[in-house]
Amino acid sequence: MFFSSIADAFPQALNRLYRTRDAMQQRGESVLDLISGNVNRSGIVFPEPLLRDALQEALPAARIYQPDSFGQPAARQAISDYYREAGVSVPPEHILLSPGTSISYLYCFKLLAESGDEILCPSPSYPLFETIARVCNVRLTSYVLREPRGWEIDLEYLESQITTRTRAIVLISPHNPTGAVADWAQLRSLAEIAARHRLAVIADEVFSEFFFGLDELPRPAQTDAPLVFTLNGFSQMLALPGMKLGWIGVSGEAALVQKSMRTLEMLSDAFLPVNELVQFAVPALLRAARPFMADYRDRVSGCRELAVEALSQARNLSLVPPVGGFYASVRWTGPERDEEQLLIDLLNECRILAHPGYFYEMPGTHLVMTFVEELEVLARAVNKLVEFADR
Repeated sequence: MFFSSIADAFPQALNRLYRTRDAMQQRGESVLDLISGNVNRSGIVFPEPLLRDALQEALPAARIYQPDSFGQPAARQAISDYYREAGVSVPPEHILLSPGTSISYLYCFKLLAESGDEILCPSPSYPLFETIARVCNVRLTSYVLREPRGWEIDLEYLESQITTRTRAIVLISPHNPTGAVADWAQLRSLAEIAARHRLAVIADEVFSEFFFGLDELPRPAQTDAPLVFTLNGFSQMLALPGMKLGWIGVSGEAALVQKSMRTLEMLSDAFLPVNELVQFAVPALLRAARPFMADYRDRVSGCRELAVEALSQARNLSLVPPVGGFYASVRWTGPERDEEQLLIDLLNECRILAHPGYFYEMPGTHLVMTFVEELEVLARAVNKLVEFADR
């Protein structure tokens, strides 16, 4: 026998939607991908001169390899300063660098859960978690976001799902793919539940720079939760997914934070996976990014307004306007349709790739799409989508 059980745990073939896309592309037909989270493909790119200058500034320090298991102190200090400016206290000694949020999740799962333990995740949820849970041999259980209440967390249901094997609650805010943002009342209640059951909160804030109609982003790190792991990185924040730079900020009760940092240090030290040149470039990148980030946020906000206005006109579609992030989950309210076939028909007729809601454990019939695209391209796409839905 050559393989472990994990080799049989993952799908060995593409689903029908992706087989249809691949066949179209092999015939030379163009497809507009409204799923990819890579904003570079939408023309949003960190300015090359600023990137070049930051890497040039970092080069002398990175030439001689002197790794730090937590990440280079200058990078962690710059990230701590970023949080301080947002009114959040995360000292540099409580920050660990990682090569992206996916690895940050893996570190947190391995830190908090034994084989067979449970991690509570939102439903709808992102398929990434199932893969990481399989790798870590932990079990995912779900709490519900209620669409009729603006995708609000059902806190009573969440608490009912906690068992003696539950080790942590994952919170994604702004949420992918619904665009929901948990408000202060929800976060305080979530912190009370975490304290009552002695659970950690894993707070995914990769879309933290992109929220609409709010003065600030409510953050679990500013509540009384006993232990919070705040995850973020440069992929969405600076439109730099290729830099592979993320981090975990740990906050909460002092003894829990200290034990977490000791263990995270050992996990990171086993791999030392973060590029040293990128680490040394962090201070310059955050310093130089301010004007770019302001323009970036304005562009995302404009895309969101265009998409919400157009989709709200469709007779057979219903939308809870996203409050944050890059994605919208659109409910089909027309005659009953098979969800996957609906999206295949959209692909064949309009050359638009969106996801069916079942990819995200979403009840009812939905399509999931990003609204971050070049405005002219987005306008044509959503108009085609509305025409398709109304037919």
